[in-house]
Amino acid sequence: MAKATSTLDWCVVRLGEDHNWWVAETSDPVRWDVDGLSIVDPRQVDHLIELVDPLRDYGFDQDVFEAAFIPFRIEKDLGKGMVRLKRVKDSLFESEETLFALADVLDEENGPYADLLDHLTRCRVKMLNNLIDFESKLTVDEVEDEIRESQNADFIEGIAIHTFNELNTILDFMPAGYESDDDAPAKDLDDEDEDLPDLDEEEEEKLKNDQSLKWDEEDAEEEDDEKKKPDGDEDEDGDDDEDESPKRRKKK
Repeated sequence: MAKATSTLDWCVVRLGEDHNWWVAETSDPVRWDVDGLSIVDPRQVDHLIELVDPLRDYGFDQDVFEAAFIPFRIEKDLGKGMVRLKRVKDSLFESEETLFALADVLDEENGPYADLLDHLTRCRVKMLNNLIDFESKLTVDEVEDEIRESQNADFIEGIAIHTFNELNTILDFMPAGYESDDDAPAKDLDDEDEDLPDLDEEEEEKLKNDQSLKWDEEDAEEEDDEKKKPDGDEDEDGDDDEDESPKRRKKK
């Protein structure tokens, strides 16, 4: 028996104001209601694959993840933030193509995407219980109740829940009072420099002319001036010059 999604050959997606992609049209409008139907973009797919990797030690099944999504590749840029996507049979984990992923939500309660949500929640709970010494073991019901409460609040406010955000909420879940991944200490600047992408000549030229970066040069000049001062040279009030240059901050 063919899958219920076999007639979904293409879809048109639009970039929303929230910088997420949403489905605007499908080849199967009878079964696929595009109202509030989101789709995961290639960048988000890569991020999710990165997040589920640690769960492999706690029972994560890649096949459950693959079954929950319908992969698409870009077929044509329609302009004005609209793109036409063509369905493919590639694996989200192994394909070398840039793929979008549409959650199979035709059966919201018992379909493959619902199975994935349950599977990821159980894996996350198992991992947290292994890594954190809770007073009492964290349960799947507790996690689901907390997530559902947050989603209900968004629903009341008329906020559509994007697939990426829904999955991220599970994969980043941390009980109140415990440190989340976002609260972890920032990496050393030396380590972060290794992660910076290579810039082409045009981008480098823009950075050179960026006034917000001029303070680096000013700092160097001030340091040279300090070295040239004779020992004991002080300001009129008797205090040594204090470095008032802005502190280095990690770019967001």
